Amino acid sequence: MAHQDQDTGPPRDAPQDGIGIPDGFQRLWMPHRMAYIKGENKPVGTDGGDGCPFCRIPTLTDAEGLIVARGTLVYTVLNLYPYNAGHLMVCPYRHVADYTELDLPETAELGSHTKLAMTALRAASGAQGFNIGMNMGGVAGAGIAAHLHQHVVPRWGGDTNFMPVVGQTRVLPQLLADTRSLLAAAWPGR
Repeated sequence: MAHQDQDTGPPRDAPQDGIGIPDGFQRLWMPHRMAYIKGENKPVGTDGGDGCPFCRIPTLTDAEGLIVARGTLVYTVLNLYPYNAGHLMVCPYRHVADYTELDLPETAELGSHTKLAMTALRAASGAQGFNIGMNMGGVAGAGIAAHLHQHVVPRWGGDTNFMPVVGQTRVLPQLLADTRSLLAAAWPGR
């Protein structure tokens, strides 16, 4: 007789129709990740007019573009494919690929927005630490190498778990639109 877990559905050794051989793992389906894996809407070239999402995002409303805050030379936006809940990116409006291409005012505002992003994330979500950085070039892991962007990834004690390692999946506790609203409201100076 098959073992029936209380309130968890069919017996563990029941056939898994359509998904292969039973292996004891539960599945968390994240179909939105397929767009990222396939490279949908990824720029086709290196110029701003080549479909660069970081050039297009500022033309959208804040809610449509997931923009948390706009500055004079840079803006801060939620990552559409986040490593962690609240994963932000600080992007110059100008289409440049390398940090050394920023002028001094852009560099200063990028740094200032990074500090403001950290402050907002601490206020809105109690972030206890951060991973902050840039991937310069495709060989360094930049998904969109043609337009510079700095990642601000909030971290909490115990936020590492088996999901990314075993399941190659991130678990996010809220919708991106809700996260954007929460962080925009917590942005210093608003």
